[in-house]
Amino acid sequence: MRQEKERHTLVMGIGNILQQDEGLGVRAVERLQSLYRLPPDVRAVDGGVMGLDLLPYLEDAERVLILDAIQANRPPGSVMRLEGPEIPVALALKTSIHQVGLQELLAVSHLRGTLPSSVILWGMQPASLEMGTELSPVVSSALDGLVEAVAKAVGASRRDSSRC
Repeated sequence: MRQEKERHTLVMGIGNILQQDEGLGVRAVERLQSLYRLPPDVRAVDGGVMGLDLLPYLEDAERVLILDAIQANRPPGSVMRLEGPEIPVALALKTSIHQVGLQELLAVSHLRGTLPSSVILWGMQPASLEMGTELSPVVSSALDGLVEAVAKAVGASRRDSSRC
């Protein structure tokens, strides 16, 4: 008999950290984990470019927040929150091949009946997708805004609350 796992919120950062701003989702999860205390029912995952290998992470999640670079023809560093039918539309303008994997991941999870009841895509318009491990200056300076919005959405508290 399969033991029922505890339902939770999954915060998943995806992207290729070798292509500057393409890795902003991974960098956002790293910053979230270093600056905030996540509630016990929230798990954060560096999904990198794992595609369908991330399926087990979705299976027991009640809600998933995906952090990623989104090509939306907005000024670089613009933060976006998308859900429901807005997500496939946003992924139609791909910044990289991993977004094909994200579309497949969500589709397979849906077909298996394991898609979380709430899927939210938190993203940011990239400035540069060139080879490099550092975020562009504009995205780097805007990353804290994205992280703060996600932290608020999951009820995380700042690690060093004495610093304002």
